[in-house]
Amino acid sequence: MLGPGKADLLQQIRETGSISAAGRAMGMSYKRAWSLVEEMNAAFREPLVQSARGGASGGGAQLTAMGEAVLVGYRRIEEIAAEAAGAEIAALAGFLRDMPGGK
Repeated sequence: MLGPGKADLLQQIRETGSISAAGRAMGMSYKRAWSLVEEMNAAFREPLVQSARGGASGGGAQLTAMGEAVLVGYRRIEEIAAEAAGAEIAALAGFLRDMPGGK
């Protein structure tokens, strides 16, 4: 229903006001971004994203009140998990190869 990628997509929609721009920012097609939005809207009791078609009025997208609540709740769960598993996350990070650019 919701994972890190979908949460990031919601955040990008909040920041850009556009499903298309959010998808581009994440390196995905509009079709993929729209598909993920449809999945999330169908999974929750109320839609998370409200969109308007482009044209003379410009279109766009925004998070609904439910979308905001779900994103805030998900980010809080991430914070709690990171705090609780800090040592384990650090241990796993120690197994990673050194990447160019420090990534």
